[in-house]
Amino acid sequence: MRNSPPLVALACALVILTGCQAAPETTEAPEVNANTQFTELAEAAWSYGRNTDPNRLQDISPEALAERYENRLAYYEQIEAIPAESLSEENQINRDMLLYALKNMLSDYEFNMYLMPLTNETGPHNRMAGLPNSIRFQRADDFDRYLSLLSDVPNWMQQQTEYMREGLASGMAQPQVVLKNFAAGINAYIAMDPTESVFYQPAADAKRILSEEEFAELDLELQTAIATLVNPAFMDFHEFLVEEYIPNARTEIAATSLPNGEAFYADRVKHYTTLDLSPEEIHEIGLAEVARIRAEMQEVIDEVGFEGSFAEFIHFLRTDRQFYVETGEELLKEAAFIAKKADGVLPRLFHHLPRTPYAVEPVPAEIAPNYTQGRYSGPSRDDQPGEYWVNTYAVETRPLYELEALTLHEGVPGHHLQISLAAEMENVPPYRRSTYISAFGEGWGLYAEYLGLETGFYQDPYSNFGRLTYEMWRAARLVVDTGMHAMGWSRERAVEFLGSNTALSLHNVNTEIDRYISWPGQALSYKLGDLTIKRLRAEAEAALGEDFDLREFHYQVLRNGSIPLATLEQQIAAYISAEQARIAAE
Repeated sequence: MRNSPPLVALACALVILTGCQAAPETTEAPEVNANTQFTELAEAAWSYGRNTDPNRLQDISPEALAERYENRLAYYEQIEAIPAESLSEENQINRDMLLYALKNMLSDYEFNMYLMPLTNETGPHNRMAGLPNSIRFQRADDFDRYLSLLSDVPNWMQQQTEYMREGLASGMAQPQVVLKNFAAGINAYIAMDPTESVFYQPAADAKRILSEEEFAELDLELQTAIATLVNPAFMDFHEFLVEEYIPNARTEIAATSLPNGEAFYADRVKHYTTLDLSPEEIHEIGLAEVARIRAEMQEVIDEVGFEGSFAEFIHFLRTDRQFYVETGEELLKEAAFIAKKADGVLPRLFHHLPRTPYAVEPVPAEIAPNYTQGRYSGPSRDDQPGEYWVNTYAVETRPLYELEALTLHEGVPGHHLQISLAAEMENVPPYRRSTYISAFGEGWGLYAEYLGLETGFYQDPYSNFGRLTYEMWRAARLVVDTGMHAMGWSRERAVEFLGSNTALSLHNVNTEIDRYISWPGQALSYKLGDLTIKRLRAEAEAALGEDFDLREFHYQVLRNGSIPLATLEQQIAAYISAEQARIAAE
């Protein structure tokens, strides 16, 4: 069932925006408060389109997508028409956030992104694999709900297949080159023994909750659903990819080669950066940052006394076994040690810390071969921790000299801290807690790597070089993403540029370039966000002098959750002005 907004009633309620009258012309209409208007409209807009039937997967039929688009467009236009200056400070932030989230939903439909529901890393099959973690199993009804959701998997996967087939016909498809290893990941979810399937995981909760007789009945139903519904759906999807999609996928890599490609890439650049910068401007910023960081990397090479060229030093780092462990377990232990050390420095940087803990886990084996170095995975329920994922696949390509930077970025003071603080905000609408803006979040993650310099990390010059190679990695993204998607660069040229300027392993260089090809614009968010946060910190330090408090600055950056960079600039400017006024009054 679709939850359509009562647009007629809503329009009449928004007197200022629509001109509808609540009474005859001879009666003066009561004044409507802009904040009240906005709050009511925002709540309706955010709740609209959510799946209201917990026993069914959301309807993704063409008719449902079209209806949701039209109603969200109506919400967007009405919210945009409310002047920001008529709202309270909190509602101005709320307005920015909601417009950002709605605009992305509209773009998904307008640019037919739903016809290409995969990257080189993930696809519809991965999203379905999250079902077991989407429910907190506490009573028998929860298992009935889960079985009902599993019964929808074949139709949902077939709908995704039909969209991808339509994408092939219209040119809205991923390039062949990024999908060469993609299909193998689907097989990891197909378990001939249903008890080995990821979809069987709730059985552990069932044993704890249900009686022996109830569990036996559920166990039979669950194994039957996996064997007769889930496995065939995944097999069909695998066959479609191998026999139809990949052989007929496009050969061009640029987003601008997609239908309406220039506008699509511009939309993605704006979405991921929240800035009004052209691809050419971003490309130049990237080249300047690459040159700056390259000079700092040379200083480290000189410090360790290496005699040879930059390329020879990179080869040394990639091949010398002193920088690598033998097993994935060793890598996880190293990451966990760094993570715990990072926990210990947090009081020096923050006076407000999150309650949610986090764990260090390997990247799931089924996605690891094509996956990035590591990633943060937030909890889907309040009885779960956050997880810092470390990729242990091909452990010989995962150097220790990068691990401090990776851990600070994905764990604390990076993603776990920022995302958890946002999720724990009180007295804000739910979209303020859950919306993730890449330029803010990834910018903060890269800035968190830099904070390691101020808190005793990177004492080993090779680890410091790892930090620089990570910063170079993000700077090079500005060059290669815009290069490939807007400036005619080949994949080979992008691989050479990233490989020759960083100490990333060649395996990681190739998987990263495929990620940027398949996910246009996202890679731009890291460095541009980092540059913005560092610039704002420099402005605060200059304006406040000896009264500058780093912990307070970090509080001001993080206190509103993940917000557009322009909104962040406004908030920090207001903080600086307030501090200056307070200091002057003392």
